[in-house]
Amino acid sequence: MTTTFKSNGLYIDGAWVDASGDDAVAVVNPATEEVISHVPQASTADVDRAVAAARRAFDDGPWPRLSPRQRSDMLLRFMQAVSDRRAGLVDLIIAEAGSARPIAQALQFDTPLRYAFWFAERAASFPFLDPLPPQPGARGLGQGVILKEPIGVVAAITPFNFPLYLNLVKIAPALAVGCTVVLKPSPLTPLEALVLGEIADDAGLPAGVLNVVTGDVDASGHLTTHDAVDMVSFTGSDAVGKKIMGQAAEGLKKVLLELGGKSPNIAFAGANVEKFAMSAATGFTIHAGQGCALPTRILADRSIYDDVVERITGVLRNIKVGDPTDSKTGMGPLIREAQRERVERYVAAGTAEGARLACGGARPAGLDRGYYFEPTLFADVDSSMSIAQDEIFGPVGVVIPFDGEDDGIRIANDTRYGLAASVWHPDPVRAYELAQRIHAGTVSINGGGGGPHLWGPFGGYKHSGIGREFGDYGLLEYTQLKTVSWSAGRP
Repeated sequence: MTTTFKSNGLYIDGAWVDASGDDAVAVVNPATEEVISHVPQASTADVDRAVAAARRAFDDGPWPRLSPRQRSDMLLRFMQAVSDRRAGLVDLIIAEAGSARPIAQALQFDTPLRYAFWFAERAASFPFLDPLPPQPGARGLGQGVILKEPIGVVAAITPFNFPLYLNLVKIAPALAVGCTVVLKPSPLTPLEALVLGEIADDAGLPAGVLNVVTGDVDASGHLTTHDAVDMVSFTGSDAVGKKIMGQAAEGLKKVLLELGGKSPNIAFAGANVEKFAMSAATGFTIHAGQGCALPTRILADRSIYDDVVERITGVLRNIKVGDPTDSKTGMGPLIREAQRERVERYVAAGTAEGARLACGGARPAGLDRGYYFEPTLFADVDSSMSIAQDEIFGPVGVVIPFDGEDDGIRIANDTRYGLAASVWHPDPVRAYELAQRIHAGTVSINGGGGGPHLWGPFGGYKHSGIGREFGDYGLLEYTQLKTVSWSAGRP
């Protein structure tokens, strides 16, 4: 039986409103290929209404003028209300994103909520004012302060793969520092964003502080070029990120871009091969490989290469692919047929380029409905191959051999991306030294971390983005600095 979800419309200025047109976007369950909801297709006029509401709420409303403690208390109520709806939201993530239940619970819900609670609490103690040291002046000692003020109206545009996660980690820091937000989720997974609108309303956020519009690229394009939007925060591919950067440039808007990745997972000689293989296999197959920071490039010293390939293959063959509602399922479907066909094209390209298909490479037998694909591993891969350079966004890993530490670092950095990396080495001190040579925004050592550090910045080098999320660095992204100075002496 298909479970359907009702959409209330667009959430604008503290109310549910109908879109100005009749166009709707069908939301499809990728595991069953059945339509589970229809959401409005926001027009440019609808986007204008949402931006106007956010603008009024920022310019004339109470939100940026509340004390940090007051904002924190309201956000904590908001996040607690999100937490209280865990069961329903997890089911929704499974239904529209196809995420396997264990991943939906732990990574798609619990992890982002932990970050969101941190932002909500930190809003009360974040240093919005820094004193400047006295400086010599003509008539005495000059003094001053640095104010960190909210940047204004933020357009938050999120992708399909981790919908609740990315919605929360964008709106929470923006709201925490006093900004107002227009949230535009992916048309493939819009339902979590609409539920956040419901929860914000129930939690008593002032009208216009959070607005949610659903639609396609036209709605996104209007947001990124809108004169009343001060900042665009976007997560998605580097190709779309470049377009958004160009659109935002016309109005000199600030952009925060968390983009693609082709992250290396590097096992140096002497590394624990068993632990590395388990980490590598599960790492690139999380959510069917649909994650920007997943370690899809597996690099192994030639002395352990064959063992690594064999062990990873063994793990992959034991991953249960299937119904994401089943708590024993390890990997669900890809988001749409078009994405599965993209993965199939890369598998064909890898074979044509001379890589050896060690595991997978096809649609699983017995799963006739749903956009499923087998966990896939290529061995004997050269770094120049398309499967080693392009972000495939599917459960496809490549294993590349290297000869010694310098060669491993060279191959790790042989990419236009630089979002994340992992280093495995028997000597933790040497591992730390090698981590410093990798051109990536986040590097884990011997499996440590398991995701962005609660207080540490997360973001990319090179084509993987601009700006940082998480911790105080993530809060700072949504502020602008003002210096106020005065003379300590007589005028």
